[in-house]
Amino acid sequence: MSSSPVSKNPRSARDRILASAEAVAREAGPANLSLDAVAAHAGVSKGGLLYHFPNKASLLAAMVEGFLADLDRRLQEQEKARGGGPDCVLQAYLDIFLEEQRSKRPPPSGILAAMAESPEFLEPVRRYERLFLDRIRANASDPVRATITFLALHGIRCMELISSPVVSDDEIETAIARMRLAAGA
Repeated sequence: MSSSPVSKNPRSARDRILASAEAVAREAGPANLSLDAVAAHAGVSKGGLLYHFPNKASLLAAMVEGFLADLDRRLQEQEKARGGGPDCVLQAYLDIFLEEQRSKRPPPSGILAAMAESPEFLEPVRRYERLFLDRIRANASDPVRATITFLALHGIRCMELISSPVVSDDEIETAIARMRLAAGA
């Protein structure tokens, strides 16, 4: 048995590979994501990377799944912190969105990398987003207003994802404050 870090702590190596894949996609551009570049960035051999992700498709799928799992975890934490009740799902989403805006967290390049590779990688995102919108609407005191808020936030995210910001940070903060007010925060 090898004494490499990959064989000693596969979870750590897997997480490092996923973080590196996201970083490479962000730095080199989603279309330029390669297994060699990810392995080098993660400090693992290509064989070590292939142990965890037998091909690029499995790496991209894991990136998408990881993004969705992280978002869902953060949403559930915010919902719990808000104590439930009407509009808590929408308020949690607004909280996370505002946190990302203020921290200048870059958009998820892994999603773009997956989309550049094959649009089929977006199917889990579409399913998640549909279920999430249904969850927001089911918890909303005004489901139509909740849908409009959801669409507005996604519009801002899309502008950021394609690097076409036409709305200033102040305009976004003002819009989010109005959305919060409308949602009873």
